[in-house]
Formats: sequence, C-alpha cells, structure tokens
Amino acid sequence: MRRGAERAGCLGRSACGGSPCGSQARHGGQALRHLFVWLFSALLPLLAAAQSAGTPAPAHPPAKKKKSPAARRQLAPDPARIREIQQALAAKGFYQGEPSGKWDEPSVAAMKSFQESQGLPPSGKIEALGLQKLGLGSPVAGVAPPTPPGSGSASPKSDGPKKP
Repeated sequence: MRRGAERAGCLGRSACGGSPCGSQARHGGQALRHLFVWLFSALLPLLAAAQSAGTPAPAHPPAKKKKSPAARRQLAPDPARIREIQQALAAKGFYQGEPSGKWDEPSVAAMKSFQESQGLPPSGKIEALGLQKLGLGSPVAGVAPPTPPGSGSASPKSDGPKKP
C-alpha cells in the first residue's frame, strides 16, 4: 500500500496507510486524492487475482436490466379465445357468419357495434370492459386490480360453528 501512497505524493500514512500523519495539511486538503489512492491500492490486488485466474475482470458491475415495454404488454388472444368472443358477439346479434378465430374486419365491425350499443367507446379492440359486458370478462374489469391465481377473494364457506 505504501507504493500507491508514494506514487500519489503522500509522505505520510493517513488515508493511504492507516495512521494519521497530517498529510491533509501538507497536501492542501486533498482528502479525495487520498481516497482514490486507497481505493486503487485496495482494488489492484483483486483485479490482478481475477486476471491470473483466467477470468477477465469486469470493467464495471453489471447494470440492472430494465423490463422492456414488450414484457409488460398484454399478449394477443389466441384463436380459441377470439372464436369465443366471436361466438358471444354472434349470440347477441352483432357478428354474422361462422366464428373463424381470426380478428378480421367483420370481427372489428361487430365489436364496434357492440361497444357502441353498450355506451363504450367504439374502438373495435378487445378490451376488458367490452369482454365483461359480453359475459366473458372479469366482474371487476376496470374497477379493481386483478388478484393472483389461487388467492381468490371469496371467503370459505361455513356450515356453522366447527365442533372439536
């Protein structure tokens, strides 16, 4: 450690060596310089050990990966779910033809008509409130956050007081 201190121009052993020497006054209050010298002298052996082990030393710690916007987006419904929505639209008289499982122009037009009839903005997109009104969505769609599977909000049924 003394070698790093000498390179920095410190004649004492304060921040670079351990015991107070008054070097702050001698160096004009360059405590930050002493800190860098100490850090460098502490990290140098670690870097050398990592390189001698055949493992390249990382230039900097790995940054936390941020979730991409695609990871947070909801996935598109599969053909079976689209067919189910088309069947519900047909049952209410909005979709004409055989359900195909593809969200095509007739499906968009049927959904727009249905949404308009329900007082919803007619976007033609598959949305939670529209599915709820079709009888295919969650009863709390757009009202409360979803609950994790298995943690249902229903309380267990009770037939009265339990006997020991």
